[in-house]
Amino acid sequence: MAKEQGRKVVASNRKARHDYLIEDTFEAGLVLMGTEVKSLRMGRASLIDGYAAWRGDELWLEGVHIPEYVNGNWTNHTPRRRRKLLLHRAELGKIQRKSSESGHTIVPLQLYFKDGKAKVEIAIAKGKRQFDKRQTLRERQDTMDAQRALHRRGPR
Repeated sequence: MAKEQGRKVVASNRKARHDYLIEDTFEAGLVLMGTEVKSLRMGRASLIDGYAAWRGDELWLEGVHIPEYVNGNWTNHTPRRRRKLLLHRAELGKIQRKSSESGHTIVPLQLYFKDGKAKVEIAIAKGKRQFDKRQTLRERQDTMDAQRALHRRGPR
C-alpha cells in the first residue's frame, strides 16, 4: 500500500478563533487506539468542547469527541477519553510557561492526518471579551464590503 502524503483535515474548531485570541500554535502527535484511528479516517470527530490540560509534566487532550468505530467490537474506545499529546520537551516547557500566565488556555484548532499520522494543532489562547468579538466581526465585514466594492468597479 502506498504511503499517504500531504495533509487531510478531519475536524477543525472554527469557534475557537472566534472565542479566543490565538497567540501561538504548535503541532502535536496523539496517542490513539486502533479504533480511534479508524474512526478518524472515516472523518468523524468533534473539537467543540476540547481543551488541553496538564497532568504532572505531561499534556493531555480532553473533551474531544471521537465517536466509536462503527465496525468495532468489545475493543472499541470511549468517545470522550483523555488522550496524551506528544511534543518535544522544549515545546512542553514553552507551552507550560505561556499557559501559566493569567487568562491563557490551550485549545485544539485542527485534527488532521499528516503523512499518515494523526496530528492535532493546539494553540495558546486568551479569551476574548464580548466587545472584542464584535470588533473582529465588524473588521471582517468591512474588508468584505471593500472587496465587494472593488470587484464591482472592475478594471479600468
